[in-house]
Amino acid sequence: MLLAVGTLLTGRELLRPGWIEIVGGVVHAVGGGPPPRPVDRDLGAVTLVPGFVDTHVHGGGGANFTSATHAETATAVELHRRHGSTAVVASLVTASPDELLRQITGLAADVDAGLIDGIHLEGPWLSTKRCGAHQPGLMRDPDPGEIDRVLAAGGGAVRMVTVAPERDGALAAIRQLVAAGVVAAVGHTEATYDQTRAALDAGATVGTHLFNAMRPVDRREPGPVVALLEDPRVTVELIADGVHVAPAILRHVTRSAGPDRVSLVTDAMAATGMADGRYHLGPLAVDVVAGVASVAGTDTIAGSTATMDRVFRFAVDHCGLPRYEALHLAVRQASLNPARALGLPADGLVPGANADAVVLNSELRVVGVLRRGRWVT
Repeated sequence: MLLAVGTLLTGRELLRPGWIEIVGGVVHAVGGGPPPRPVDRDLGAVTLVPGFVDTHVHGGGGANFTSATHAETATAVELHRRHGSTAVVASLVTASPDELLRQITGLAADVDAGLIDGIHLEGPWLSTKRCGAHQPGLMRDPDPGEIDRVLAAGGGAVRMVTVAPERDGALAAIRQLVAAGVVAAVGHTEATYDQTRAALDAGATVGTHLFNAMRPVDRREPGPVVALLEDPRVTVELIADGVHVAPAILRHVTRSAGPDRVSLVTDAMAATGMADGRYHLGPLAVDVVAGVASVAGTDTIAGSTATMDRVFRFAVDHCGLPRYEALHLAVRQASLNPARALGLPADGLVPGANADAVVLNSELRVVGVLRRGRWVT
């Protein structure tokens, strides 16, 4: 299949106009200017970018990944696919040991089937002081035996685990996870700067939704935010939905961390793509009002109702760069960086890479999605 497009961003270069040839679900060739032969489809004056990679998402379309049923997982994934997420890592919130194993076992089957691209455990080894939309009564210190059972249940499907460095046994847990090939992340934490540094030296390489559910920066105790930003080994997540962080934070983090260390995520929950109302994130009731999710009866933010195209637009509109520089940067932040951080394919649209792409109109709204060379929408 040979496609012509007004603007093509491969992740490495900008081609205007551009063309892309796809063979067997893989990018065979790309180029600028006139295509080498008559095209199968001329997409017109649109922009083609690499598929979005959402490495922190809890559900969507009314469905929760915590149900761990194929039907609910498929519902959530289908919603996010329509909005450009060609790779989805299912995030789980804090749960009891038995329930966590049930969820992991169920989702592992969907990883094996290629429906999702891995599992992220956002808990239970988190800080009760920074619990967010997690049940503090279920949070616990990491135990080597439980970690072994969790990883065995996943059968290689668990890609990332978020840990609060200040918990007893946290550093040993990080080393255990990294030794097993799992990405360790720092988040939902009251850790000091030094405790966070110790976690990074133990092998943690991701900051889970930077600023949110973290000890804030203080002039005498910089805390986890500064430690994560200044370490070149770390990729930091940002929920760039216009609710979790202000535009100035997006710009500051991008300047501080550089273009290759910021990962845009949605932290989306079941209400994504749905009307306002009462939903659940794990066992907790969540009220959604004007698209903003909060733990019922509180003002604590409980995930988001964003999709990756929305955070992509937010990044382009608020990064403070000219249009095409902003697009280049957002492609890295929404596609290449999150994929690389979790060990997923991170090549962009280059020969030999999976043909995962999003077609955007002039307003950066999704008008088409390709996954493995097939049209999703």
